[in-house]
Amino acid sequence: MPLTNVQAKRLSTLSIAFAIAAGGLVPYSASYAASHHAAKPAAQNKKPAASAPASAPAAAPAATAGGQPALAAKAWLLMDFDSGEVLGSDNADEPLPPASLTKMMTSFLVEQALRSGKLKKEDLVSVSQNAWCRGSSTESCMYLPLNSQATVIDILRGIIIQSGNDASKAIAEHMAGSEENFAKLMNAEAQRLGMTHTHFVNATGLPDPQHRSSARDLAILARAIIHDSADFYPIYAEREFKYNNIKQGNRNALLYTDPTVDGLKTGHTQEAGFCLVTSSKRNGMRLITVILNTNSAQARADQTRTLLGWGFSNFEKATPIQPNTVVTAAKVSFGKADTVPAVLESSWAVTVPRGQQVQTAVQIKPDLEAPVAKGAVIGKVVATSNGKQVGETPLVAQADVERAGFLLRMWQHVMKWFGK
Repeated sequence: MPLTNVQAKRLSTLSIAFAIAAGGLVPYSASYAASHHAAKPAAQNKKPAASAPASAPAAAPAATAGGQPALAAKAWLLMDFDSGEVLGSDNADEPLPPASLTKMMTSFLVEQALRSGKLKKEDLVSVSQNAWCRGSSTESCMYLPLNSQATVIDILRGIIIQSGNDASKAIAEHMAGSEENFAKLMNAEAQRLGMTHTHFVNATGLPDPQHRSSARDLAILARAIIHDSADFYPIYAEREFKYNNIKQGNRNALLYTDPTVDGLKTGHTQEAGFCLVTSSKRNGMRLITVILNTNSAQARADQTRTLLGWGFSNFEKATPIQPNTVVTAAKVSFGKADTVPAVLESSWAVTVPRGQQVQTAVQIKPDLEAPVAKGAVIGKVVATSNGKQVGETPLVAQADVERAGFLLRMWQHVMKWFGK
């Protein structure tokens, strides 16, 4: 096919460039050819960067299977822990009084401060007049003596197991100077996690017209605790804690009746009703439940059992692609190799209604150019089931691709211009 005027001019210009380049590179042409075809030793696997704290799951239509259960709660939600996908819900985004479920954020901030080194387990926390609990029937207490000191790790147990208002206020003052300032930290963390229907006024959950959270937001927080506080998460499953010679049991009834349940928190005020956030792991699948504003401690436990039973009966884990499988050969421009094998960044599973097939679609970054480092994210795989997205995971390069030399890059440019 005859060249157009534009193509002829480009080719003429390139010919001059090649001639100039060739004059300077002729003595090394043989060694260049040899190095171009030589295989480069595989790079050492680099330790991946630390994963970011669990963030809010991407908005997606809730999956359903077998019909959602009818629960006599003002709001409820069932979430798959691994993906953050909402499997079923009712009134999930209404801001409601969370009562002592608030203390999940209080304990989470303590746990993160312990992880970062800002706090140490044996640091002493003072009990002020404001934090001191007088033992009234209207609030739960760890029963820290006035003007006493307790270690951070005891305070953390007092918050999680005994739901101590005194412990929550004391650590808030210790970390932020005042409970009001601590609430600002709580709200900043809620915003970072994507808790868009939450506003905290205090560290305890005691009633306040401005103190609100939603079922979805509390599930997001529970997921973050499990994901980011692995060293401290076992505390949420402890059935009792004794402090100041007073032994108190965990109010989460499911910890005593269901061995698969390992957290998280109960809550109750007259305004909030009886609330419960739980997590249960069975056969490799972890589910998170949230029950808000039901009418008794028995009801919140029974409804949680119903929700967990429905979830584990109607959903299952699926592995769309096996680990170490080359998913595709990604095209690379201006490299010593034209393609690079793309593999999963890590093992991957999605939660789908039982018996439903999973389809996958590969998306590689457009105009991928060398150099490409082994382990670099170069695309993703999206999983769908019954027409709905159920998950996605990164694809990474299985090998290094070095940038090509000048002559090869120029030739590749030519091929691109001619649509080759």
